[in-house]
Amino acid sequence: MENSEKQRLVVVWTSGDREVAEKVCFMYTHNSMKQKWFDEVTLIVWGPSARLLSEDKNLQEQVKLMISDGVRVQACLACANMYGVANQLKGLGIEVIMMGSVLTDYLKENRKVLTF
Repeated sequence: MENSEKQRLVVVWTSGDREVAEKVCFMYTHNSMKQKWFDEVTLIVWGPSARLLSEDKNLQEQVKLMISDGVRVQACLACANMYGVANQLKGLGIEVIMMGSVLTDYLKENRKVLTF
């Protein structure tokens, strides 16, 4: 299947609210991959979610499980640096990069984008 035919989801997680992460964002993101609702699933950790993830061991374990199940997890380097958590996020196996142009490319590729 060519890239243009793949069903690709990008979930932009910005909320610093643990309940939003656990009860909505993570459930849908993880199940989108496990249930094969999409061919590719990417979770972007952006803004206050970076700080929350750096502080919450349970959420960290859930992110590691998502990664092991095939979800690509990326984080905004600028945001992670603002909170001083870039190395911590990298240690979880997250790709920590400048996200502005990456997200712009995802949008131009007509990926489905969902924000929490």
